Amino acid sequence: MALLEIKNLGIAFGGLKAVDGLNLSIEKGSLYGLIGPNGAGKTTVFNMLTGVYKPTEGQILLDGEDITGKKPIEINKKGIARTFQNIRLFKNMSVIDNVKVGLHNSVDYTAVEGILRMPRYVKSERKMKEKAYELLNVFELENEAHYMACNLPYGKQRKLEIARALATAPKLLLLDEPFAGLDPIGSADTKRQIAALAEHCTVIFSWHGPRAAEQLAAKVLILVGGVLGAIGTPQQLLQFTGCDSLQS
Repeated sequence: MALLEIKNLGIAFGGLKAVDGLNLSIEKGSLYGLIGPNGAGKTTVFNMLTGVYKPTEGQILLDGEDITGKKPIEINKKGIARTFQNIRLFKNMSVIDNVKVGLHNSVDYTAVEGILRMPRYVKSERKMKEKAYELLNVFELENEAHYMACNLPYGKQRKLEIARALATAPKLLLLDEPFAGLDPIGSADTKRQIAALAEHCTVIFSWHGPRAAEQLAAKVLILVGGVLGAIGTPQQLLQFTGCDSLQS
C-alpha cells in the first residue's frame, strides 16, 4: 500500500482552478521532488495535504485513511509535517523551545500533572529535552539551543523549521522550497541533510527549478498550471526532454 494516495484532487478560488485533477501515489521511504514554475500550484498542493486549504474535489489517503479536509493539527497527528516557503517559527521563543513545541504532540502527562510538576511530567519533560537536543545536533544547532529563534541567521532558521517538523515524528515530511534564500554553501548543506532525512521518512520537497530534483530525488513530479505534467526518475525525465542535464 502506498503511503499517500491523491485521487482527482482539485481546488478552485473564485471559479479559477489552482489545482485540477491531481492523481498521485507516493511510496514509503523515498525522496520526491515536486518542481514547477512560480504559480504552478506546488504550495497549494502542500496546503491541501496539510489541511490549510480544503479541497473542492478529490480525496487524500494517508496509509489508507481518508484525511481529506481534516484540520491541520489532526493531519499532523496522523503523520504529515511540513515547512513553509516563508519561514514560520515562534521567533520570540528559544531554539530548543521551538523544537519542543513539536515534541508536545507525544506528551503522556495530564494538564494537572503539568501544573503540579508531578513525577510523570518531570520525566516526560526530561525526555523531550534530550530528544530536542538530538534533533538540534542533526542540524548543527545545539550550540544555539538557548538563542532566541529570531536571532538565528536565515539559513539556520530554515534548519530549525525542519527540526521542529521532524519533532512530530512524521511519516511524510513536506518541505516547501527549502533552499530559498540560501547561499550556495547553505544550499549544499541543506541538500545533504535532506538526503539523510529520506533514510528515515518519506520526503517531498518543492522547488521552482529541476536542478535540485536531479541531484536529490528518486522521483521527480513536474507540476504546471496546477496539473501534473510528468512523473519519473531524473534519468527518465532527461530522456523525455532530450537534455544532458536538467537545467536550474
